[in-house]
Amino acid sequence: MTRTEYPWLLPSAMADPLDQELPGDRGRVRPRRTVRDWVVDIVAFLFAAGIGLLAVQAAEQARTPEAVLLADQLIGAAACCAVWLRRRWPVALAAVLAVVSMLVPIAGGALLVSLFSLAVHRPFRPVAALGALALVCGVASPYLRPEPDLSPLASAVAGVVLVLLATGWGMLVRSRRQLVVALRERAHRAETEAGLRAQQAQRLAREAIAREMHDVLAHRLTLLSVHAGALEFRPDAPPAVVARAAGVIRDSAHEALQDLREIIGVLRAPGEDRDEGERPQPTLATLGALVEEDRRAGMRITLDSAVPDPATVPAATGRTVYRIVQEALTNARKHAPGAEVTVTVGGGPGSGLTVEVRNPAPAGPVTDVPGSGQGLIGLTERATLAGGSLEHGKTPDGGFMVRSWLPWPS
Repeated sequence: MTRTEYPWLLPSAMADPLDQELPGDRGRVRPRRTVRDWVVDIVAFLFAAGIGLLAVQAAEQARTPEAVLLADQLIGAAACCAVWLRRRWPVALAAVLAVVSMLVPIAGGALLVSLFSLAVHRPFRPVAALGALALVCGVASPYLRPEPDLSPLASAVAGVVLVLLATGWGMLVRSRRQLVVALRERAHRAETEAGLRAQQAQRLAREAIAREMHDVLAHRLTLLSVHAGALEFRPDAPPAVVARAAGVIRDSAHEALQDLREIIGVLRAPGEDRDEGERPQPTLATLGALVEEDRRAGMRITLDSAVPDPATVPAATGRTVYRIVQEALTNARKHAPGAEVTVTVGGGPGSGLTVEVRNPAPAGPVTDVPGSGQGLIGLTERATLAGGSLEHGKTPDGGFMVRSWLPWPS
């Protein structure tokens, strides 16, 4: 498994969840405010203005000079209006309001709103830095602008609690939004993975069907080719020979159509494990019928089977042996016509099943057939998927050999 195959495992996605960005974290404002944006902004402005009015009343009770009170009110109103800019410049606004609220308590409500918005829209590091700045300013404010009813220590504790509440609440909202985003990404990733698994399953099914069609139809079509070629080059053959060749062609065409119909029927089946076809799947027990069919077609084949009871061989293993012998006989018919082919099968439970198909060198030159070699590649893949192995190549006498070993559990 690589990170390029699974992009959600990249370092950016494995960072601390508190540092992950959310939509809107970089200060991009929507072109048009939604109804929800207007409601939230109005509530935030009213909250900041309400805290400011309470601070104005406290300043009036403390008999603050009118000039200072007027300046505080103007600065406080500007701070409340600045709340509308918290989405675009949350860091700068929080820093400015933290310093301003230290000298102008009326701006304290705007500071709490800006800290909340900052904690919602920014990762942990800037929130921690500006939160510390706000705490320092909150502790220093009672000593610079003391309140008559509270001691500086009590005012400082109240300011620290309010700053921590606003920041903590904002971080809680951010964590919830991150959870929602993570769940959405996980659901999207699960859908993507399911789609990829479905595509992979379809691809594997198509490859399996293609291999099965090649193994089945190539054998039948070579019989048609051999006997059709004999009729073409022997137009003066006796009627009995012509009738026998025509019968083989008819039977092979019929068998090919039935095999093709069965394979295509797999695509139309509702489930994958559908074995109730019109004819049973070939196994090791039907290997003799395959050899006999090729003998009737004119091949010379010697079958040496050392398996006492072919019915005891697992169906999947027997079917693989059948396909290997079928493809090897097809290749021998194409590349070594007239040569005697020897098929040897042996083995037992626990030791595995061995099959070997060997033919001597052809009597004359053989023309290469387009697509030669693809069947052997398919056989190698089939044997590997079955847990075995397959080797093939020329023999010292110029012939050809295909040998395979397949597991046979005890």
